[in-house]
Amino acid sequence: MLLTDLRTIFERDPAARNWIEVLFCYPGFQALLFHRVAHWLYKIGIPFLPRFISHISRFLTGVEIHPGALIGKGVFIDHGMGVVIGETAIVGDYALIYQGVTLGGTGKESGKRHPTLGSHVVVGAGAKVLGNIQIGDRVRIGAGSVVLRDVPSNTTVVGIPGRVTRHNNLSGNLDHDKVRDVEAEVIRALFERVKALEKQLDELEDRPSLLPNELGDEQIDKPKCNNSDGMIEDFLDGAGI
Repeated sequence: MLLTDLRTIFERDPAARNWIEVLFCYPGFQALLFHRVAHWLYKIGIPFLPRFISHISRFLTGVEIHPGALIGKGVFIDHGMGVVIGETAIVGDYALIYQGVTLGGTGKESGKRHPTLGSHVVVGAGAKVLGNIQIGDRVRIGAGSVVLRDVPSNTTVVGIPGRVTRHNNLSGNLDHDKVRDVEAEVIRALFERVKALEKQLDELEDRPSLLPNELGDEQIDKPKCNNSDGMIEDFLDGAGI
């Protein structure tokens, strides 16, 4: 597992030069080393010591991982400062976690209360994934997003709260310059709806003799808003998450 973690860093970080540099200068890798030991002691029931090792790791690396968390192989915590991973969190193989990420709970409930990440997940800087939710394989979570509901595999999630903006995303990277701005799209759709309604109102005002009870069978063209209807409904409902 140690060799897999090292190899993953060299594959994903072009700044990695040699194994000595990674061993002594990569706090995310160091935090995982501490965690592997603390987790083993935690599993065999040793009291206090696993939490103390976790605390020392937090002091030295800025990464807080509860010894009860299950971390898969090939996980890369890039930069690492401010990362928090809760007790019942599960991180799948080859996940990539950037600085400031929280895999936390939403209250004081007992049992499984932290998220489960699938394999090859990318969690952008500052993202918060909260509660006992399932994040599918190859999911990309944008920087600063707050994810509160289950996310299907092969999707990209952005925003507060997090919403799916791309399906069947098989890319290995999280390209923030290509992530959709869902809020802006919905505001644009609402703006176009208002303009269409204003135009319709202007047409009615140009024909003051036509009162509602005198229209009869005369039909007034309605703005075509079927596409925007679906977009707005998806946005308000979480865009399919």
